[in-house]
Amino acid sequence: MPALIFMIIVTQLPFVATLVISFTQWNALSPQNRKFTGLSNYATVLTDPMLRKAVLTTVELTLAVVVVSLLLGLGLALLLDRKFKGRGIVRTMLITPFLIVPVASALLWKHAMYNATYGVINGVLNWVWQLFGSHNAPQPDWVSKVPLMSIEASLVWQWTPFMMLILLAGLQSRQMDAVEAATVDGAGPFQVFRYLTLPHLRRYLELAALLGCVYVVQNFDAVFTLTSGGLGTGNLPYTIYQTFYEAHDYGQASAEGVVVVIASIIVATLALRTVSSLLSEEAGR
Repeated sequence: MPALIFMIIVTQLPFVATLVISFTQWNALSPQNRKFTGLSNYATVLTDPMLRKAVLTTVELTLAVVVVSLLLGLGLALLLDRKFKGRGIVRTMLITPFLIVPVASALLWKHAMYNATYGVINGVLNWVWQLFGSHNAPQPDWVSKVPLMSIEASLVWQWTPFMMLILLAGLQSRQMDAVEAATVDGAGPFQVFRYLTLPHLRRYLELAALLGCVYVVQNFDAVFTLTSGGLGTGNLPYTIYQTFYEAHDYGQASAEGVVVVIASIIVATLALRTVSSLLSEEAGR
């Protein structure tokens, strides 16, 4: 009971306060004009072109990161499911990007990878061009040239290990006697993957995708660190930050936050249902 009371105070009371503020006109620059406005802030959220653009950017960013990291995580999980010398070291190294602090990860990509002068990507381009006797390799400023893709690449690098861990756990929970029987009957690696491995991993793929969406849709660190929301990369969390800390519009920022929370709850509910289904299947074996 004390733990429950503590959790309610820490999590639910601030949300209730945010919900109340979302129905008011409250700008820190003119506090004397604070008043109740009903659903006007939510109407602005749904009709403001800038917010619609932020929603589309959030959807594009989330889908791109989740799909690419899921495919890469599946490939790495299939490789790590095999026994080979040094597998434990390789697995630890592949997990490392997920353990790095998000801001540090974004700074790493901004300076060590994308920098036009000393970044790794442009350095590799120089090396490849020199192999063919040329010294005029392209040296683009990646963050300015492809800003949204730059953010997506850094997030894919960070979230691929998360997907890999979930899918690797799914692979190691499958019944190997069925795989061995299929192999004896003449099934090749592709047939085993298509008809046995992939159906078994369906729930784990759904779980990884849903959890990835819950986390990536709330991403703020990479957007703030790499582009500061410029060049069309401002997602919903960054837009809320701008509304609250730059425009000082507490009512509008609260309404935007409530909308994001509701969307996250919907996705999280689907994730919890998937987890419950997985647990039910494991208990029934």
